[in-house]
Amino acid sequence: MRILYMGTPDFAVAPLQTLINYNYSIVGVVTAPDKPAGRGQQLSMSAVKKCALQYNLPIYQPTNLKSEEFVQQVRDLQPDVILVIAFRMLPKIIWEIPPLGTINIHGSLLPQYRGAAPIHWAVVHGEKITGVTSFYINEQIDTGNILLQKQIDIAYTDTTGIVYEKLMQLAAELSVETLEYIIKNPHVSTPQSTINIEELRHAPKIEKETCKINWQQNGEIIYNHIRGFSPFPAAWTYIIKQKNRLVFKIYFAEFIAQNHTYSPGYILIEKSVLTIAVIDGFIKPKDVQIEGKKRMSIEECMRGFSFEDVIIEL
Repeated sequence: MRILYMGTPDFAVAPLQTLINYNYSIVGVVTAPDKPAGRGQQLSMSAVKKCALQYNLPIYQPTNLKSEEFVQQVRDLQPDVILVIAFRMLPKIIWEIPPLGTINIHGSLLPQYRGAAPIHWAVVHGEKITGVTSFYINEQIDTGNILLQKQIDIAYTDTTGIVYEKLMQLAAELSVETLEYIIKNPHVSTPQSTINIEELRHAPKIEKETCKINWQQNGEIIYNHIRGFSPFPAAWTYIIKQKNRLVFKIYFAEFIAQNHTYSPGYILIEKSVLTIAVIDGFIKPKDVQIEGKKRMSIEECMRGFSFEDVIIEL
C-alpha cells in the first residue's frame, strides 16, 4: 500500500513513527512550510518534518493545497491512500485522488467534538471518556463516514496535556489498525448520521478570551476550565495590584466544595496557600504564572510576590 502522510505538530509524529516501524510504504510526507519562530525569527520546521528527515522521506510543504503544481505532485506519487493527522482542511481535488480514500485521524469520539480543539473541549466539559476516530474525509469538516474508534478514560485530575499524550499514542495504534482494516474492508464505513447522540458538542478554535476564567461560575466548571486549557494556552484572569493590571495564569488547581459567605473572586491568604472564593466553594491554584515571570508553583510564586491587597478583576 502506497501511503501519502499529511501532518504537522507533535500529535502527528507518533503515528508517522509507528508506520515507519511497521515498514509501511510512505511515498511522501506533506507538512506545513517552515515558519519564523523565537526572538531571532529563525526558520523553524514542523515536528513531522523533523521526523521525516530522519528517515529520508520525500517532504512536501505547499503553501497552496489547490495549486496545479501540488495537485500534480500528489498524482505523480500515485498514493493508494492519504492519511491525515492534525493538518489543514484538504480540497476535494486532493482527497479524491487515492483509490482507497483519504482518511483522517481525529482526537475525539466523533460525531462529538468536531473542530480544531477536540481534546481541550472534552476536558473543559468534564468528559470522563474520549478517544480517537478514523474516518473518510468529505466536503465538510469532521463529518465523514467512520472507520474505527478507540477510547480512553479521562481522570478527574487529567489536564489537556496529559490527555494529549495518551491520545497521541492511541492515534498511532489506530493508524495501523485502520490501514489493515481498509485492506480487508475497502470502503466499509459507518455514516455519522446513524449515530444517535442527544447533544452534539463542538470543538471550535481557541482564542485568548476563551480561556479567561469566569469566577461567577460553579467551582467544578472553573476547575475543568483550568485543566482543560493546561498547559496551552492556559486559563487566566486579571489581577489588580497597586493600580497595575496583570495577567495571572493558572495551569492547575484544586477545587473544594464548601458553603461560605465570601464573594466570588475574593482572595484568602494563609502562609503559602492562596485560596479564591467561588459560588460553591474555593479554588486553590497550584501551578501559576504572573505576567512577566516564569511558570512556577504557588509556593514559589508567593515567596516572590505578595498577594496582599490584590483584587481579581471579575
